[in-house]
Amino acid sequence: MTASKKVVSVANALAPLPVFSQAVISNGFIYVSGNIGCDKNSKLVEGGVEAETRAALENIIKVLEGAGTKLANAVKINVYLVDFDRDFANMNEVYKEFFGTENLPARTCVGVAKLPFNANVEIECIAAVPQ
Repeated sequence: MTASKKVVSVANALAPLPVFSQAVISNGFIYVSGNIGCDKNSKLVEGGVEAETRAALENIIKVLEGAGTKLANAVKINVYLVDFDRDFANMNEVYKEFFGTENLPARTCVGVAKLPFNANVEIECIAAVPQ
């Protein structure tokens, strides 16, 4: 099997830093880089972990849709929280707004020491890309 790799760049999604891609498609899956809750001007949104979670997931949706897939095709989500004890439940409430409670992707959620821009949460996604 020959590996494939296609870099994804979606104009209406949050621009990545110059050291990584928004996402990469390889062998039928899209690997979306970690997203923090920034607005279209790359400023961290106000409102704590709930607002940041919503903004991060909305940006992931833009990347997925720009690549021809959708959040419902997510197979793995990784969530990173700076204050796990304080923010886990609130992040999950917003997460459920996007994913519901059935046919959920696999997920890892871990506590970390620090995130870019002093964000409270960062989310990355792996999703299937239909042929």
